[in-house]
Amino acid sequence: MADQTPTVHASAVLAGARAVLIRGPAGAGKSQLALALIQAADTGLLRFARLVGDDRVHLQAHHGRLLVRPAAALAGLIEVRGLGIRRLDHEPMAVVGLVVDLAAEDAERLPAASETVLLGVPLRRLAVAPGADALAPVLALLHSPDGDIKPPS
Repeated sequence: MADQTPTVHASAVLAGARAVLIRGPAGAGKSQLALALIQAADTGLLRFARLVGDDRVHLQAHHGRLLVRPAAALAGLIEVRGLGIRRLDHEPMAVVGLVVDLAAEDAERLPAASETVLLGVPLRRLAVAPGADALAPVLALLHSPDGDIKPPS
């Protein structure tokens, strides 16, 4: 099954009930944002966060939801800049609720969640400008009244 689903260069973190799929070019900070979300749970800024996958993940549409799984060879591994590869507890699968695009050329000064469609599944999307801090707007979105990151209606 893993070899038959699309693999994307992205990281994913289960934040509450839904995963945050983090995309962006090499060096944009995907792993850094994933770690920051996990640390936000450790410090109480989020109720729960756990790594799904780093660097490469598999996506699959299933009954109108987008599922994300780690690439088998990388399950539980994450790159920590300056320290190398580290092993963390991870989720084997999660439902994606939010897509964060780092270093996005279409990012606005005052970003607002918009929509994207992946494998036919509509999802909330947050575009973050190159060099901008992604953690603050992601946390703000996760803590907003509709912060359970349900797909847009």
